[in-house]
Amino acid sequence: MLASALVSGAVAATLGSAIVATDQAVLRASPRESAPAQAQLWQGELLEVRGERQDYLQVWDPARERGGYVKASQVRRSTLAPADAPDLLAVLRFVREASGAEALGIGIAAAYLQAAPAEALRGAAGADALDALGTLAERLAQRASATPPASKAGQAALSAHLEVASRYGVRFASYERAGRMRICYDGDAFRRVLALPAQPVQQARAALALTQPECMDPALQPLQRHQLNVWRADVLERVDTAALPPHVRNRVALRRASVWSVLAYERTRLGEPAQAAAERALAELASVRKAELAEDDQAGYNDAAMRVNASRWAAVPYGDAVPDLRRPAVLTQPGQPGETCVSLVDAKHGASQPLARRCTYAVVWPQSASLNREGNALALAVQPMEAWRELWLFRLRGRQWTIEVLPPAALQPELGYVEFAGWVPGGQQVLLAREARGEGRYRRSYEIVGLDSLATQRQAGDPGVLGPFQRWTDPGWKRLTVSLR
Repeated sequence: MLASALVSGAVAATLGSAIVATDQAVLRASPRESAPAQAQLWQGELLEVRGERQDYLQVWDPARERGGYVKASQVRRSTLAPADAPDLLAVLRFVREASGAEALGIGIAAAYLQAAPAEALRGAAGADALDALGTLAERLAQRASATPPASKAGQAALSAHLEVASRYGVRFASYERAGRMRICYDGDAFRRVLALPAQPVQQARAALALTQPECMDPALQPLQRHQLNVWRADVLERVDTAALPPHVRNRVALRRASVWSVLAYERTRLGEPAQAAAERALAELASVRKAELAEDDQAGYNDAAMRVNASRWAAVPYGDAVPDLRRPAVLTQPGQPGETCVSLVDAKHGASQPLARRCTYAVVWPQSASLNREGNALALAVQPMEAWRELWLFRLRGRQWTIEVLPPAALQPELGYVEFAGWVPGGQQVLLAREARGEGRYRRSYEIVGLDSLATQRQAGDPGVLGPFQRWTDPGWKRLTVSLR
């Protein structure tokens, strides 16, 4: 059980226990300020009380297997008996909101879980305590993942708080992302919250913590990753959004949209039906009330929109109808195992001698193919990653067709898309929409690109200020894109 795991190593003493309430409390050899220091203690550590001398407590430190004296004002005493449980829960509810006191809160949560009777742990009080424990552990992980403290003392305190949490059985995992380490709480307390009669807000908090994309192990194999995403979708389904405050409901909808967009991509790769998943992602994103969107959630809203837009072509049915070969058209065929080969064909140039051909391990969306009126350019959406969609541009140069790959941005692939938005009559220009986040930067732009050089001739953050976007926007793009949210 969690309670016994959290307090493993802590043996109840006759005079009860004490939780260290301040950082850098000193364990001394005798009850005097001038006595030699035995050890430096940190908030949240659990001590066994063996006696009292003046304003000092005689204690035993089970983690260091050492005894000594500590000032009574620097600890909070408890017998870990059921009678202490209500007071411990009251303190826990207060400490959970105190930034920097995560280790102390985890220690108090462990004490409550040890003291509370079993029937209380199975009810609302148990859900409250586990919700607080998970919140504190999650916040401690976020502190550890942020920019390291500038001072050595701050770094020492953070390391000590992580060690204190680990002594109570709170586990963390470390993942390297974009050259930085991300510390993630394993979410055990949140899993237990979902199994209890928790409040909807507590359910939402648990589900959001358990489904963070940043805390997915990057070493997972594709099938393992897909199974985890299926589990993430199931966890989010358990949340009763109707009873949530609007800003929390928005957060759940954004996470659901992100997860279902990933499932649409993965199902397509697996050869499974993906239309329902893509439609669900679009519906969840559309359900977000932007007027109720918290300021801190704006970046998350943009990220969810990019994920949804990257896979939105899965929501558009694609039949096996034979294309009209009087004009150039796209034909897809299997290549090497896991590979798709794209050929540009017409009435004179079939699959054996195509106008142009390129193979890829990415997901090709043939339903996105769009040929301009002049017949000298064709745009095709290709998605190499779950949240990164590129544009293949077929161009007729003289008598030769070429294929250019346009990325969302000149960044390390992370999150983004570039998509066809319309053809400008004359066969010389194409309208593109781009949105990407990576390397600490975010940008959304609408561009008029020349087909001869693929150079951006004009761009803006609002398509309404660009004349060609007002006149030549493709109706299908305008109806389906998430870019115009």
